[in-house]
Amino acid sequence: MSQLASMTQRSPESNAPVQEIARTPELTVVVPTFKESANVAILVERLSAALAGVAWEAVIVDDDSPDGTADAVKAIAAIDPRVRCIRRVKRRGLAGACIEGMLSSSASYVAVMDADLQHDEKLLPRMLAVLKGGESDLVVGSRYVEGGSAASFSRHRGFLSRAATAIARRWTHVQLSDPMSGFFMMRRAAFDPLASELQTQGFKILLDIVISAKGGLRIAEEPYVFAARQHGESKLDAQVGLDFIGLLLAKMTGGAVTPRFLSFALVGTIGLGVHLAMLRGALGFDFAFPQAQALATFIAMTGNFFLNNQLTYRDKRLSGGAALRGLLSFYAISAVGALTNVGAASWLYAYEQVWWLAGASGALMGAVWNYAMATLLVWRVK
Repeated sequence: MSQLASMTQRSPESNAPVQEIARTPELTVVVPTFKESANVAILVERLSAALAGVAWEAVIVDDDSPDGTADAVKAIAAIDPRVRCIRRVKRRGLAGACIEGMLSSSASYVAVMDADLQHDEKLLPRMLAVLKGGESDLVVGSRYVEGGSAASFSRHRGFLSRAATAIARRWTHVQLSDPMSGFFMMRRAAFDPLASELQTQGFKILLDIVISAKGGLRIAEEPYVFAARQHGESKLDAQVGLDFIGLLLAKMTGGAVTPRFLSFALVGTIGLGVHLAMLRGALGFDFAFPQAQALATFIAMTGNFFLNNQLTYRDKRLSGGAALRGLLSFYAISAVGALTNVGAASWLYAYEQVWWLAGASGALMGAVWNYAMATLLVWRVK
């Protein structure tokens, strides 16, 4: 068990110790949170009971929850030094929260689990024992090996989970029964070299870790029963599915296609549909074509900005005056993108008169320009 040497400071007037350095945690449990204020105290109590005899700490990484989750954690930390809170301001994402929490640890072992009380904390000592046995670098809590269960899933969520698992195993050749699990423990020495390869967007940090390791991790699976949520609300939505597909594409293309770019491209596709619908509507009201085209373009660009602000750049979401300035910048960038589109397409068509190839190439060039400039100048993502 990792432990600092016992050290004390004594006052000059007496022999009484005034400070003692506690044991270095052997295990850090990283818990990403968003609107989980009703669960954090219960979770800490359960961890304390399950990890009796283990030098542990809980690092709760909160994405600036509006329900006061960070305040609830800090109140616990004020009386329990095993609990720490990292409050992330103006950035969100489960994967990024897990990465920050794991990198903040000095323990030999790090675990990740949710705050919704659906992961079985009683499995943690068994995971730790497996890692300390020296045969594994990563232990995954699995709902799909013998002894595990996901019976608490609704029919809809159960179908999505099984489908995502099948897709992940087929596309990435990851041989795990539950690659979508959010409950695992690993050696911190095995995690640290992988951190710079991981996507900070998305919800499936385990899958990213395993893919990024390229077969370099010795993996064990331990069964557990996935419990029903008691408090709070599920974070599963359409964005989770988009992040999942984006992660797979990012790994399969060596990072050429990122989850953020996929979301930007999807918003652009929706914007094209809006543009065509508005163009047809304006022409139906006897607008001249140039005016109809200008109106449709303006509405589509406006819609694209707000959709991207809500979805693609939700971790950098703009509001108030910043949103207005961002919208104006987005208009300017999109106008230059349109010129880039037309210029590239015209050049290619003059060289090789294949209309669909020229058109698609111009659209791609415009999309790449818009994405790159909007990312850097509007939402200021590095």
